[in-house]
Amino acid sequence: MTPPLVDKHILLVDDDAVFRAMLAEYLVSLGAIVGEAENGEQALTYVEMSPPELMICDLNMPKMNGITLIDRLRRKGSQIPVVVISATEKITDVDKMLRLGVKDVLLKPISDLNKLRDILLSCFYPYVFTSPACDEMAMLEDWANLSKNPQEALHLLQQLQPPAQQMISGCRINYRHLTLADQPGIIFDIAPLSAHDFAFYCLDISKAGNHGLLAALILRVLFNNLLQEHLAEQNEALPQMSAVLNRINKLLHQSYLEGQFPFLSGYYHVPKQKLLVVSAGLHVAIEANGRKYELNDSVPMGTLQTLYPSQTNVVADRWSCQIWGNGGRLQLSAML
Repeated sequence: MTPPLVDKHILLVDDDAVFRAMLAEYLVSLGAIVGEAENGEQALTYVEMSPPELMICDLNMPKMNGITLIDRLRRKGSQIPVVVISATEKITDVDKMLRLGVKDVLLKPISDLNKLRDILLSCFYPYVFTSPACDEMAMLEDWANLSKNPQEALHLLQQLQPPAQQMISGCRINYRHLTLADQPGIIFDIAPLSAHDFAFYCLDISKAGNHGLLAALILRVLFNNLLQEHLAEQNEALPQMSAVLNRINKLLHQSYLEGQFPFLSGYYHVPKQKLLVVSAGLHVAIEANGRKYELNDSVPMGTLQTLYPSQTNVVADRWSCQIWGNGGRLQLSAML
């Protein structure tokens, strides 16, 4: 019988030589070609010389940790699938990994290597071993307990809010969140897609109860991946943001999350200085180039099977947005 991973090139990145040797032996028994690196710096050099088909990576390593390594690879445009195996139990570390598009996160020690094998098979043969419906149901099960404890879920979302000031893809970003303390309102997130672009979104969960909290947690995991997949299909063209919103709307319907979810998404391409903003249920006023651009209220996500969001685009090296709805108000600005 042919080994399931025959001739698959996998890079192991871990500073624990004993664990690395054990894992390498197991992968070779499955037919894989295995490369090794003991930290992120060695892994970057390896990838430049001989790009693997998949990488298994630890998080806590000297010289360059796993989070920095994966972030560097993504900023260079590398979409090598990554499976993280780490002893970390920090929800913030897991969140960062998911936002960087890792395929899965396993905690050390690994008691069942068959689980790792199944994850690797699903990475190499996604259309055989997985389906979108299965992925969505598994994700819902993972978040189900948090949705039953609204205060804990809300606290988690608040912990994961981005810094009020930061540099993203060469832009200085500032935002101010105006909402009632400890009350579900507008959830905001912003993150780089590469060294040249970034995206952000706002979700108003004030009218959706526990379903709003669950939708926010799901979006936190899915949004960047959905947009990056869409951009890959666009062949370097700017994204069709309305198509991304309709994909999210479809996922909410498939997940049986009932309610209205006012949502706004933005994308900024730094070299082209082009800002795209699409709204489905939130108000927004954009100031750029001495002018003001407004999007009127539209039908929120979750209401209809197909969305018809309002949208606009602006070319500017600095801009600001005022975003508001029932759950509060957010002020966001960016400048090169």
